[in-house]
Amino acid sequence: MRSSLLGHLFKWTGRMGIALIVIIVMMLISACQNDNNPKVGEDKGARPVISIMAPLHFPHPPIPELVQAIEDRTQTKLELNWVPDGIYTDKMNTALTTNSLKKATYVKYTDYMLMKNSIRSGAFWDIGPYLAAYPNLKKLNKEILGQAAVDGKIYGLYTERPSSRQGIIIREDWLNNLKLKKPTNLDELYEVLKAFTFGDPDRDGKDDTIGLTDRNDLVFGSFKTISSYFGTPNNWGVSGGKLIPEFETQPYIEAMNFMKKLYDEKLINSDFAVTSKEVQRDKLIRGTAGVYIGSMQDVQRLSDEAQLVNPEARLTLVNHIEGPQGFHIWSIPNYSALYLFSKKAIRTEAELKMMLQFFDRTMDKDVANLMKYGLEGRHYTVKNGQIQLSEETSKIRVNEVNALYALMIADLNNPNVIPVVESESLSQLADTLSLDNEKYVVKDPTLGIESKTYDERGVELYKIISDATYNYILGKLDKAAFQQEIERWKRGGGNQMITEYNEAYGKK
Repeated sequence: MRSSLLGHLFKWTGRMGIALIVIIVMMLISACQNDNNPKVGEDKGARPVISIMAPLHFPHPPIPELVQAIEDRTQTKLELNWVPDGIYTDKMNTALTTNSLKKATYVKYTDYMLMKNSIRSGAFWDIGPYLAAYPNLKKLNKEILGQAAVDGKIYGLYTERPSSRQGIIIREDWLNNLKLKKPTNLDELYEVLKAFTFGDPDRDGKDDTIGLTDRNDLVFGSFKTISSYFGTPNNWGVSGGKLIPEFETQPYIEAMNFMKKLYDEKLINSDFAVTSKEVQRDKLIRGTAGVYIGSMQDVQRLSDEAQLVNPEARLTLVNHIEGPQGFHIWSIPNYSALYLFSKKAIRTEAELKMMLQFFDRTMDKDVANLMKYGLEGRHYTVKNGQIQLSEETSKIRVNEVNALYALMIADLNNPNVIPVVESESLSQLADTLSLDNEKYVVKDPTLGIESKTYDERGVELYKIISDATYNYILGKLDKAAFQQEIERWKRGGGNQMITEYNEAYGKK
């Protein structure tokens, strides 16, 4: 009897011991899982990692103090992969094909239009169903989200930009030296470029200047802006109620002829077709060239760097250049880029929610203004509740703060961003002229409609036209040969693209 009782007791305590061990193991696993999936706001050791790939438009990434301040306010650990803007598209595409994207990836508008197949194949999260849960993200502009939707689904958080910041940055001191006025039309622009090339604008007695510095970019370089001055439609035009590609219009040919004239007369850098943005900028900064056509928002940084080389250098802006049909300027959609969320890097819904919470938090007043303006007292001052940006601190902001602008989403209409009451004169002028451009913008009529052929073959088809455009300007193709390249584009899928866009345009 006694041995029987002891046997039962051992069996009971054994089973209880095993149960206790199982409970303890389960508690340990749960604790580990909680450590691996920390919530925003927990202690620093458990902060969630927010990895982001973004372009670097400035000489330096933001200073560590600013990154630390953002981490502390958002209770996150930031891993920011800054890639120079000139090579960003190539790096991003490499990361996409090698499945090495960060959790959030900045995708330029021009690249996004060619990534729809990757989106449809399931490479990125559909974030639309989650936005309503976040106080700032749920207020994002529905029209802009719709512009960027793929098959009616929302995949990205948009960076907001004016419709057109395009214009001319020009050496004002060279204009004064040659007793010239700012150009107001295409003829005057040509005369300025010619005078800057042959008129010794820097007064050094040497033949060492050119008019225009350009780069290997038909969109954000000089060509598309000059083309819009001639009246070229924005990617696609409408004729007789039907969509036609821009390169089949007469203004496109006239723009190529103008660029060819600049090239033939050596008023532009002869290697522009293979020149990077960095080299293009450097020619203006070092006084080799006197005109830069592109984003007017670049003027303050270019001015600061030009004055380091030559304290007498003075830059100014021109946005109105009249063409045969008056003044027109091409525009982007109301987003310039999107942040997409990789399914390879973000494995769980919980991780995705943390990423969205981070971006939502960056729109709050304390973080948004830190990202836009920097640290109060060092980078800006506040007067009557408004931001003052002085010229004295402009160089510091360029080197320490401005790179963060790429991380900001929907900032133009974010009520939490404090307005600027005083700014550097050139930055303020750029903002004013960008706002003025809004009255003259030419929009892309295919915005919001889709072509399957464009999504699948847009990159290779675009290369046919871009190569042909460069070769025409360089004198390697005449008009008949350029037309033959258009026919090759059509045979390769262009005709199908025209049909698909017109069918969608008719329904719209």
